[in-house]
Parts: sequence; structure tokens; C-alpha cells
Amino acid sequence: GGDRGLYKTTDGGRSWERILYVSEDTGIADIVFDSTDPNVVYAASYQRRRHVGLLIAGGPEGKIFRSDDAGATWTEILSGIPTVDLGRIALEVAPGRAGVVYALVAAQDDQSGFFRSSDYGESWTRQSDYIVVDPQYYGELFADPHRPGRICAVDVNIHCSADEGVTFERLAAPGVHVDHHEMVFDPNDPEYLLIGNDGGLYESWDAGRNWRHHANLPVTQFYRVGIDNTEPFYWVYGGTQDNSTPGGPSGSRNSFGVRNAEWIRVVGGDGFQARVDPRDPNIVYGMSQGARIVRLDKRTGESVSIAPPHVDEAGDTVLWHWDVPLTISRFDPDRLYAVGSRLARSDNRGDDWTFMGPNLSRQIDRDTLPIMGRTWPDNAVWKNVFTNDYGTGVAFSESPFESNTLYVGTDDGLIQVTEDGGVTWRRMGSFPGVPELIYVSAVLASQHDPDRVYALFNNHKRGDFTPYLLRSEDRGESWVSISGDLPDRHVVWDIIEDRENPDLLFLGTEFGLFFTLDGGGHWAELTEGSPTIPYRDLEIHEGMGDLVAATFGRGFMILDDYTPLRTLAGVEASGQAHLFNPRRARVFNPIRYFSAGSGAGEYTAPNPPFGAILNYFLPAPLAEGSEALVLVIRNGEGELVAEVQAQRKAGLNRAVWNLRERLEEEEGQEPPRRPRQGPLVSPGEYPVTLERRGEGPAQILAGPVILRVIPFGRTRYVRVEGEG
Repeated sequence: GGDRGLYKTTDGGRSWERILYVSEDTGIADIVFDSTDPNVVYAASYQRRRHVGLLIAGGPEGKIFRSDDAGATWTEILSGIPTVDLGRIALEVAPGRAGVVYALVAAQDDQSGFFRSSDYGESWTRQSDYIVVDPQYYGELFADPHRPGRICAVDVNIHCSADEGVTFERLAAPGVHVDHHEMVFDPNDPEYLLIGNDGGLYESWDAGRNWRHHANLPVTQFYRVGIDNTEPFYWVYGGTQDNSTPGGPSGSRNSFGVRNAEWIRVVGGDGFQARVDPRDPNIVYGMSQGARIVRLDKRTGESVSIAPPHVDEAGDTVLWHWDVPLTISRFDPDRLYAVGSRLARSDNRGDDWTFMGPNLSRQIDRDTLPIMGRTWPDNAVWKNVFTNDYGTGVAFSESPFESNTLYVGTDDGLIQVTEDGGVTWRRMGSFPGVPELIYVSAVLASQHDPDRVYALFNNHKRGDFTPYLLRSEDRGESWVSISGDLPDRHVVWDIIEDRENPDLLFLGTEFGLFFTLDGGGHWAELTEGSPTIPYRDLEIHEGMGDLVAATFGRGFMILDDYTPLRTLAGVEASGQAHLFNPRRARVFNPIRYFSAGSGAGEYTAPNPPFGAILNYFLPAPLAEGSEALVLVIRNGEGELVAEVQAQRKAGLNRAVWNLRERLEEEEGQEPPRRPRQGPLVSPGEYPVTLERRGEGPAQILAGPVILRVIPFGRTRYVRVEGEG
């Protein structure tokens, strides 16, 4: 990103000054202050670059520094530290002991280890060869303020030393997720511990013998999302960062929402693409890293491994990315596609696989690619450790028009297309305005035009955050940019088309969710209730008109009934108030009791709005005053059933009717302590109008449109003509 170094603020963050800089390839990975003198600061530099499929996690610029004047000047302090290339260095000081500092050093040629200094880093002593599994991911040090000489390192498991790093033992953490990153000691309670790891936040009040997990943090990092057609509430599945592939309902009859206990796990490990058999929602496909695909039958709990082979028919190795594209064919639900360095197809739900065509990547030897201006030897620090293989397929799309037309995007900047089911392939490797060797984050064959295809490219691992978004109208023979007015630095992840309006597209970026009404000329961000977070994968539930998104840090997000966007451009151009055709509404009594209260200790996902969602447009705001803006619901005989107060602001608005009849208050009756509700309406058709009411006759601004109310037990949702 170009901003490596150590920065300091003296005005609470309003302005920053870079006080330590090594080079554009080397940042500052850790800083600590001496426990007795805040002007004494220690810092560790970390030379590192990670590109797609490549990693160098150290170099000659890895060092330890000390400042005695709060960062004004710095001195290298390396006496006793290995003189080979160094990787990430974690630092910690001994509480209350001046000049005692610790360093966990990743180094070249088996020189890694734990080091201690008692003279402010002027000299170091190697205590042991302890090192964490992967220093780029783990390795921070935490000194125990209650037990002198005890220090802990976070790793896959936490390891602690009671003798200043000479020996380490695993910290007991029964029932706790692995992969730890943070640890906090309570300065007033020697038995208290707080740890943060890939599974969330855990607390112990007995020094780690027992732990409490905080299950109320909706911060799941989802890579991918898949949905089914279950009624009345469809299910959402997705692959997570190190928390398996879970799935759960998008809503619940319980009025409190969807609870954690209603979710299931499809497969463990890091989770990625999940798919559901369109004929049978009980058959769910999930995978963990490296194409470890399983097929789960929810009825029986049987899980079958259906991983495609890692060796092809000629005995050559097939490479698989961490995040493998997995698709169920729309032409044959028994047919699956999985993409590695070759395209694999199964025609029997994964029981057998066939490779189609040749290796689809550039087949570049990654050792020949320069990093930080040079190629590196095999013994470079942590070279390519725990990174992806290079030269694999990472994006896939099947044409909705022709079963034999398939697109594959690779991690080394190619898009390949076959029009004969994989026998022959046409290779595309140069795109206007797009760097070569770029990661293809998505490819999408249009459902509106057999020749149209979209391609997204992601170059953030080379410090390039440009939103590269292209469209082709001739199956990739030529391309044009449709990034339009997308903000800078919004790396693009996924795109999806509306099924009815070819100009309505949704786009997930590193910082938000966008849509366009004109095919990509102008993009608008969906901000109401949408966090600033990566939107990594998108799906549309066709029956409900919902947009379902996998975010990397806030779980799943669902936009209920986006269908007004399909016709919004024309409605805006008309300059008239408009009432959009509503989707069907299910009528039922929500369950308002629960077995036991857990307070705020468990997360409960909110339900979709109960009742009928009514969307309308106002060309200008309605001034405040004696006039009221009301959505009026009548029955088939024209009799008034209910009224819903409507917002007056200009633009697209939404209101929800709770499907209850209006109650007439009897004259002279005292007002109730709580608002009374009328009975639920019966299934049927209800005309809805948008009306302005004042002293004179009511004015109908828009409508009527027909709202169809259906019973809760309806087993299949099929949108009919006239619905939004």
C-alpha cells in the first residue's frame, strides 16, 4: 500500500508523523514500551511480500530497533541475534523490570528462536529454539504481570514459559478453538485470562482450566455463500475462515429471530463454496481448503467425501486453490464442476470425476517470478509456506444458454472459454487497462445474452487496489470497462445480475455493496444497514427477490425484496409517485415464548420483516403539516382493512403492514396501556393504495396494486406475474 513504517501521533490521531522507516518492502511488525520508562521504545522491522501464490516472509532488512527519546532517534540492537535473514519478530517487555525485553525471532536456516536481553537490547541471549508454526499468522508475546519470568506466545495452541523462554508448555484450553492471536491478563486478578482466536472471544476465571465462549458476536468471516429453496424460510450456507461451513434458516417462526442452535455444520476446516441440490434441499455440498468436497444428507447425517483427485489420468499433479470454485450445473443437477489447474466434472454428484481439457493456467514456475525486485533461493525465510499453489483456476461460470459453454478464470491472469464442453479452449490473457498476471476474482456468463460475459480482477496482493471490472459482448473477444464511477481502492470480489433487468447488477467490493441501474455507467452504494466490510460473494433468491451476501467480518447480510430496483430508473424518470407491486406475504402467528432467557449472552439474528413489505416512490418530499401520507389496504369488496403510516421523504421508501386488521376505538373508552391489535387477516388478495389525506377528500397518489396473502404452510414459493 506504500505506507510502511512506524507512525506517531501527539494530538489523539488527528495527524500522524512517520518516525521510523526502512524501505517500501519493510514495515514495522511490533512495538513495545519499556515497563519503567515510556521514552524507551522497541520496534521490530519485517521485510515481507505476499503475492498470489508467492511468499517471502523475511529478508536482510528484518531488525530490532530501540529509541531512548520516544521515537525521535533509533539504534539497531542486534548483538546476539542471528546474522542471517530475519522474518517476523515479536517483542515483549518484563513487567516492572527495567531493561528486560524478549524477542521471538523467525530466521533463515533453522536459526529461529526465543531471545532475552537484560540490558535494553544491547545484547541478546538465545533461550531456546522455540518458534510458532507460522510467524506471519501467529507469534505475539504476552508477559504475565503476576508471575515474573512467565511469558506466553499465541500460536495454533498457546504456549507459555515459566522460565523466561527456556522451556515452553501448552496452555490447557479445553473446549477452546485453535489459532490464537490475542491474550489479555487482568492486572488485578492473577486467575483471569481473555483470549481472542479464530473461533472468537474466550474468558477464564481459573487460569485457563475452564473457559466461557462469547456466542453473541456476529463477526463471522464468510468467503462464500450458497442458498436453497426451502419454504417458508430458505436456508443460507457458507464457508468461513477456519470455522467450517455452517448453514441456517434465513428466518424463524420464533419472534425473537434465528438462534445459534438452529444452525448446522456441513464440513469442518476452513469453509468455502457451499451448494444445495435444487431438487432436494437436504442434499448439501460443502468443502474445506484444497477441494476437500463432501456431500451431506441432512436427513440421515451421512457425509460422504467426494473430493476430486489431485493426480490426473496421466499421473500429473493437479493443483487446487485454497478456495475452489464449485458449481451445480443448471442443465443437470447431478453434474458438478470443480476447478483446479484443470477443470473437473462429475455426472453423478461427485462419486466420480473426469478432467476436461488441459492445464488451464499459464504454468509458470513461481520460483522464476521476482519478489521485492529479485528472485529468492529455496532457503529464503518461510518461502511460500502456508500459501496457495500457483497456477490454478479460481473462477468459473456455466452459460445459462448452452451447457457446453464454460468459462474459467485463473490466479495468473487468464480467462479460458470452451464452447464444446471442454474439448477445445480459447485463451484470453490480455485485457484493456488491466495488469498481466492478475488474479481473476470472478467470471459470470450473462443470463440475458449468450454472448455477454463479465470479468472481475483483483490485484490487491501487489498493492494495487483499483476496481477492475469488465464486460464482453462477444464471449471475450473484446472487453470494455464498466467500473464507471466506483470509488478508488474498492477491490472487486463478485458480481451478479438481476434475472429480469439486464442493466441491474450488484457488486461486492472490499468496502461495500453496490448496484447499478444502467449496466455499469453509474454505481450507487447500498448503505442503509450495510456495514463497511468486504462483500466476498453474492447470491439472489429468485423466488423471494432477496439479495444474499457473504461478508468477511459481519456474517451474512440479506437485502429483503430488492425488486423495486428493477423499475426504479423508469419510475424516477416519470416524476410521479409510484407504488411497486408487492411480493406475497405469509400470514401466521409468530411464536412469542421461549424455553429460557439467555439475556444478551447469545446472538439472535433478526427475522425478515413480519407481514407485507410495501415499497413506494415519492418524487419530492411531502411537507410536514396537517396532511398525512397513508398506505391503505382494502379487501376485495373495497372495505377498509388497515392503514399504515408512510414516510414523507423523497425517493424509494418502505413500510411494513403487520397483516392485522385495524381496530375501531369505541367512543368514551379509555386508551389501553398497550396498543391493541386486531386479528390477523385471512389469506386472499388485498388492493393497496398510497393516499394523501387532509381536510378534504383523500387523494390517491399511487395504486392500487394487489397484495397476495398466503398461508404459512405453502410449500413452494413461485413468483407470479404482477408481483415485484
